[in-house]
Amino acid sequence: MELRHLVYFVTVAEERNFTRAAQRLRVVQSGVSAAVRALERELGASLFERSSQRVDLTDAGAALLPAARATIDAAQAARDAVAEVRGGLRGTLRIGTLISVGFVDLPGLLGRFRAEHPAVDLRLRAAPTGSAGLAADLLDGGLDVAFLSLSGRAPAGLSVRTLAAEPIVAVLPAAHPLATRDRLTLADLADEPFVDSPPGYGNRTEVDRGFAAAGLRRRVALEVADIATVREYVREGLGVALIPRFSVPDEPGLRVLPVEARLRWTFAVATAAARTPSAALRALLALVDDFRR
Repeated sequence: MELRHLVYFVTVAEERNFTRAAQRLRVVQSGVSAAVRALERELGASLFERSSQRVDLTDAGAALLPAARATIDAAQAARDAVAEVRGGLRGTLRIGTLISVGFVDLPGLLGRFRAEHPAVDLRLRAAPTGSAGLAADLLDGGLDVAFLSLSGRAPAGLSVRTLAAEPIVAVLPAAHPLATRDRLTLADLADEPFVDSPPGYGNRTEVDRGFAAAGLRRRVALEVADIATVREYVREGLGVALIPRFSVPDEPGLRVLPVEARLRWTFAVATAAARTPSAALRALLALVDDFRR
């Protein structure tokens, strides 16, 4: 089994497309297809279900994916060991992040890293499924590091370092009947329509946990992926929100109130605990504190 075949397989699995995988690998598509077919012959199983529109993993492919990533990581660790002796880092860092990151200057961080380690290939992607998706990608090897928000205890298998914590506050239209209060309880808000992030986002998970712990139910009327725009919907009278304080600047048309439930939003950097960090990842993590806001 050739390492190159595993690399091609993992790239197709991540891209779900042979053409995009070939472009990312900078090889011809026929070479990628031939490598995957050779791997399938060696393993005696089909790894992908192919159609004219999409490529999906078979059960055998899904079973191979984490082992293939682990093998590639082990090979990269061997290269890293030699590179450190020779004085230069190489390899790839796959970084996941939330759509809105206010507590780490991520462009500055990656810019400094690139200046110091130009031979490392940086790949950054935002989370379409929130922090839950980022955590899952870390655990299955699709990411090396992620900047995310987790509610409660971190999932087993992740190493997490908290970078910031913010209270979750109630945000109401200025004309709302509850806006004259000094503070609110979750019971005060339970019958209101909510504007919130989709399931899987850290702030949504924390608020859902708070309502469940209080034995209350609520209705989320609007789901907004970018937390920074939630307040715009609230200002227009489309609902109320419970979101981190940092995402609500003091401005006309809104009333921001503390809630007695003591809900908190946390921002953290996380890696997979079971995987030994590469030299490149250790170098990136060592720079994070220099770019905290």
